[in-house]
Amino acid sequence: MDNKIAEELKMAMKSGDKFKLSVLRMLKSALQLEKINKKHDLTDDEVIAVIKKQVKLRKDSTTEFEKYNKTEEVNNLEKEIAILNVYLPAEMSLEEINKVIEEVFNELKPTSMKDMGGVMKELNARITNADMSLVSKLVRERLS
Repeated sequence: MDNKIAEELKMAMKSGDKFKLSVLRMLKSALQLEKINKKHDLTDDEVIAVIKKQVKLRKDSTTEFEKYNKTEEVNNLEKEIAILNVYLPAEMSLEEINKVIEEVFNELKPTSMKDMGGVMKELNARITNADMSLVSKLVRERLS
């Protein structure tokens, strides 16, 4: 995974795609920092976790910029997210997410918002490639 990103970085340099190059450099820096923190070469799962974190940061920023009608910044962040998403496994569909939520609800039988923590803990273990804020919203809707 790390090699693929390095290759893409070289290709962006050669093609003169400054935007993609800057995004990949930021990603490479984040990966390097994580490698230093972990004190070992990153596994593919750890690389994916770093990329997901970068996407989440950009999504959060997008939300803030939208509040202040900063459309240029929002567009740039969305482009960055699109570039980063290339390196992530395909996200689960809404139908697949709802199916897993249904399974967890059938097993844990939550009755109120007090059970949200336990439900989310179980869902975090089962759902690896989905927007967990969406999952949280779906669980909250079902519990209320």
